[in-house]
Amino acid sequence: MTPQILRERMWKECSYICSDEEAFTMYMSLELGKPLLVEGPPGSGKTEVAKVMATILKAELIRLQCYEGLDEGKALYEWNYQKQILDIQKGGKGNVFGADYLLPRPLLAAIQAKKTPVLLIDEIDKVEPEFEAFLMEILSDFQVSIPEFGTVKAKTHPPVILTSNAVRDLGDALRRRCVYLYLDFPTMNREATILMRKVAGLRPALALQIARAIYLLREDLELLKQPSVSESLDLAQAAVSMQKSSLDPLFLNQLNSLFLKTREDQEQFRKKGGGKWLCKSL
Repeated sequence: MTPQILRERMWKECSYICSDEEAFTMYMSLELGKPLLVEGPPGSGKTEVAKVMATILKAELIRLQCYEGLDEGKALYEWNYQKQILDIQKGGKGNVFGADYLLPRPLLAAIQAKKTPVLLIDEIDKVEPEFEAFLMEILSDFQVSIPEFGTVKAKTHPPVILTSNAVRDLGDALRRRCVYLYLDFPTMNREATILMRKVAGLRPALALQIARAIYLLREDLELLKQPSVSESLDLAQAAVSMQKSSLDPLFLNQLNSLFLKTREDQEQFRKKGGGKWLCKSL
């Protein structure tokens, strides 16, 4: 596989558009066997990279969703204590720390997988620095020692994609281990192409109009939550469903909840002039 072939397959098989530079960065991550750290604003398509990679590689996608308070037990493994207690009460003489009692969480599931998966560690910036350090150890060797059970080691190192919304600065050590990719919101033309590819019956002129409207919302308003490509798709689907040939103020005012997801953002949109302002600016 070459970067160009990877880019073409992402488009043909997954309708995913990326630049030559982005495709080359993803390719080098696979070629070097290094984790890919994808950083960018929420809704810019970071998680989609992992989904597309799994499709291209015909691999299972194993996802570890990060959040504040995530610890090793919830990310790696837990013992099935209820089953252990029941078997002890029944007088069982077997080893209650065997494989039948082990509950793999995403990291261990990726290590134990018979067929090499793609591991997505989503929103790594939400965890504490201590967990980040633990994660680095796992990603270095892809093996883990479990007390009373033994050492489990992956047959092959799976492709790893880490995503970050830059809520917290990641450690330098983690960054050094990764290939870095920054994904911003798509350009107007790219977003219009995405809309036409994903929404059946959407005409090019309307797709470009929607892409420009979303661009203006992101650039001209200081929104708490900028509309993502997902919101663009919702708006496009609604326009096709209502047989719109172009955007109009009433349509945008009635459906602003599709692309503005907080009360404060909706109020700011109304103060700016709402659909009338947006249509005039197109």
